[in-house]
Formats: sequence, structure tokens, C-alpha cells
Amino acid sequence: MQDRNFNIWAVEYDTPFEIHSHALKEIFASRKTKYQKMDVAITAGYGKALLLDGRIQSCERDEYIYHESLVHPPMIAGPKPEKVLVIGGGEGATLREILRYPSVKKAVMVDIDPEVVEACREYLPEFHQGSFDDARTELVFGDGRKFVKETEEKFDVVIIDIPEPVPGGPAYLLYTVEFYDLVRKILAPGGRVVTQACTSNFVTIDLFSIITKTMERAFGRSWPYQCYVPSYAQMWGFSLSAPDLEDVFSIDVDGRLEEFGVSGLRYYDAVTHRMLFSLPKDIRTILSAEERIFTDENPPVLSF
Repeated sequence: MQDRNFNIWAVEYDTPFEIHSHALKEIFASRKTKYQKMDVAITAGYGKALLLDGRIQSCERDEYIYHESLVHPPMIAGPKPEKVLVIGGGEGATLREILRYPSVKKAVMVDIDPEVVEACREYLPEFHQGSFDDARTELVFGDGRKFVKETEEKFDVVIIDIPEPVPGGPAYLLYTVEFYDLVRKILAPGGRVVTQACTSNFVTIDLFSIITKTMERAFGRSWPYQCYVPSYAQMWGFSLSAPDLEDVFSIDVDGRLEEFGVSGLRYYDAVTHRMLFSLPKDIRTILSAEERIFTDENPPVLSF
């Protein structure tokens, strides 16, 4: 029988009516940065974890599910990527997945919170696996939207790996059509963009649904997809836009991964790709009926 007498629990709302808790065995770092509350801890069930504003971002045992799902669909949805931009991605695991591609010559990661990145660099080497120090990595501390607005560079892939839009947090204006319009302008020919799109939980699907519609408005088309992340105890949504891609199901996933020189994946392959994008009928019905979009005047706010 496992010892259940833990003194510290991380408790977060999955919906306004449900909570999800992780027992914490140890907390390495806990501080209020300029932008958010940060904790780096060891959970009893999923190993090391990063929490922002009390919400689990990634856990050691299953972070590969989230990060492979986020990164690889856009990376193979066009020509071999050479320049990639990451907005957010503090743990460094998104960078890790990008740098699997030998074609990548430059990976720029823009994160607003240096304290989070430095804590992840120190305490979560299993996540970043040295990606911060790769010669191809350019690490920028600053506002992602400001960077996108001011940069003169073009990118083959833009990956938006940001926290949920909690009240007072740093991310809520990175889900709006105005921001996506800025991103569109820095895409190279054949470029593609993906964002994490919050939970696709049936009860709280609005964020996922509206983000997907907002991406569609900005880029002309978006492909929503989802995966189950055990440490979240729920399905998690993403939205991919690739203006030159006709059909996500037509991609020769395994062939592309081999051609692009990518190996060592634990989750993502052709079978998983089809599963990710094969949304159930009830979710498809909700998404197809969505007309709302997020704007700077009406941004998303996670209210629970």
C-alpha cells in the first residue's frame, strides 16, 4: 500500500466544478517572479514538475507526450525547417524536440520570464537535455508579442508554447487575432504555426474552440487536434495552421520523419498523428459551429 500521508498538495481546478490534485514530495524552488508564481517540485506520481500560477505545466514522466504533439506536426507539415521561433517554452523541452532536426540552423526561444527559465535550466535537466546551450539556440528574454512585431526575420515554423491565460498572467494577449496577424507576417514561404490551445475538455471547451476559430481567421485555415496528458488528467488541445498544407491526413509522417533525420521519438508517429487529428463527432460539431474570436479588446481569460 502506498503512503498517502502527504503534507503538500498542488490543487488546481480543471473546470469550475472539478479539481485535480498532485501530492508533492519536495519543492526545489518557489518564488513570485515579476510575472507569475513559479514552483519546481517533485510530484509523487509523475516526477519533477514545473508549476506556474499553481497550475501544472509539465511533468517528468509524461512531458514527452505534450511536447512531441506540439512540435512535430508543424515541423513536418512543410519543407525541411531551418529557422524556428518558440514563444514561451520555459522548460526547454520544446527546444529539445526542435533540435532533433538536423536541418534546423537557428532556433530562437523568446520567454518573458528569465527566472523561470533559469530555474528550469538548474532543476529540470531531464526536460531540456542541454538544449539551452546548443549552438543553434538563441535565447531571448522579453515579451513575445513585442519580439514578433519588431523582428525582421522570417521563420519556417513558429511554435507558441505559453501558459493558459490566467488573470494577471503574461500570456493572454498571445491568443488574439491581432497577435496571430503579426505572426503571419514573419512566416517564411511554406511557413506554419502551432499554438497550445488549452483543454479540449467537453465542459470547458470554449478556449479551445475560440482559439481554433481565431487561428482560422488569421491564417485562413486551422487544424485542431488533441492528446491525452496523464498528469493533466484530461485531453489537451492544439491548433495548427499551415497555409500551404491541403490536408493533415495526407502527410507521410513516418516518411517525413525519416527524410528529415528525426529519431528517438517516444510518442509521435504516423499512427499517433492520425489519432491526434481524428477528433470525435461531438467536439467537431462544437468547433464547426464556433463563430467567436479572441481580440485585444476581448482576450481570453481563464476564470477558474
